[in-house]
Amino acid sequence: MGEAGRVREGWRAYRLIAGMWIRSTMAYRLSFAITLVSGLLVTGLDFVAILLMFSRVDALGGYSLPEVAFLYGLSATSFGIADLVIGSTGRLGSRVRDGTLDTLLVRPAPVLAQVAADRFALRRVSRITQGALVLGYALAATDVDWTVVKVLLVPVTLVSGAVIFGAVLVAGAAFQFVAQDAAEVQSAFTYGGQTLLQYPPTVFGKELVRAVTFVFPLAFVNWVPAAYVLGRPLPLDLPGWAAYAPPLVALTCCVPAGLAWRAGLRSYRSTGS
Repeated sequence: MGEAGRVREGWRAYRLIAGMWIRSTMAYRLSFAITLVSGLLVTGLDFVAILLMFSRVDALGGYSLPEVAFLYGLSATSFGIADLVIGSTGRLGSRVRDGTLDTLLVRPAPVLAQVAADRFALRRVSRITQGALVLGYALAATDVDWTVVKVLLVPVTLVSGAVIFGAVLVAGAAFQFVAQDAAEVQSAFTYGGQTLLQYPPTVFGKELVRAVTFVFPLAFVNWVPAAYVLGRPLPLDLPGWAAYAPPLVALTCCVPAGLAWRAGLRSYRSTGS
């Protein structure tokens, strides 16, 4: 089977497994509705903290509230999409420890698709909803000289950011083949990275900004394209074309993530060896 065939088979397996969990979730609609509202309230506390900051200051790192909301909305929505689609990979370490990963290896479907769809949590759509609401407010309140390029860059950035976060999730899952209790390490780069990106790069030291731009390119989730949209200088004096680089960065991130996953899967020897 060629690469295209494996992708189709993986997508089919993902849809079947995720669909099963969605049907299971929707069997208890009231419970799901309560969970969804609770998730909206919990994730909303992050933005409430930002609102509290702006009740004492007029700007944060030179950014106004609508501009920070724009950063927040981009990062929260992108991460929410990645977390919904592939966030279940964070539990891979527990499957490696208890040996239940073996059951996935014998099934005629790509392991990554099975792990990503396992216990598909539809409740995670609350994070996407909350991020999209903040982004909608930011787009309405921010004074931006909109052009066709800037309008198109917003959805492109959201999709690219989701792919970048997804690559980090896959790489983190691959690391759990070696360090089985590494879920918190993965969270440091996903949840921690998303929290970092909520704030302007101007509030952080240049060394941290360089690391987030060139080592772990999370800056392309929002900092770089958002600076262009808002008419601000790009972080680290990057050239203007860097604002259009998120799709390329996202595809580039998929390569090491995929290689790490394959290496981790090949190194797996089950719990009995």
